[in-house]
Amino acid sequence: MRYYEYKMKSAVYPGTFDPPHLGHMDIVNRARKIFDRVVVAVAKSPRKGLLFSMEERIRMFQKMVEGVEGVEVKGFDGLLVDFMEREGLEVIVRGVRLFTDFEYELQIALNNYKLAKVETVFMMPSQDYIHISSTIVRDIASYCGCLKGLVHPYVEERLRERFNCVNGGAEGT
Repeated sequence: MRYYEYKMKSAVYPGTFDPPHLGHMDIVNRARKIFDRVVVAVAKSPRKGLLFSMEERIRMFQKMVEGVEGVEVKGFDGLLVDFMEREGLEVIVRGVRLFTDFEYELQIALNNYKLAKVETVFMMPSQDYIHISSTIVRDIASYCGCLKGLVHPYVEERLRERFNCVNGGAEGT
């Protein structure tokens, strides 16, 4: 039997997802191989200067996961461990691309464990998506550049609207 035939119950995949991209979706798909239920938890994050509201980010991620069984998208504000307790979630899933990501994520994981004894599972996106970040997506979108292979079509539409990229964008698309 394969390792993922022994699924665990539930996990949360938290983040700001501003905007969500195909690397995020890759982590969701990988997590679904291990967990029966995956809740994508979109953080309000009022201290960050975000491009999209929490409601907009939730809607974008909902479009991305349409038809994917066992995945829910919810917003939260406050401590992740409190959200997990309210939702009955057991494990945190975090995507890491580079060693610098891991250092930061490890600090958070250790604190979440100290706060509520919750475990964190680190997952790497596939090679097709490891280069994608929300920051890079926003930068490309701000110049009306080509977003093909980086984001879901619905997310691309929202980015083009936000950056006023008329008729599909500038010459770069």
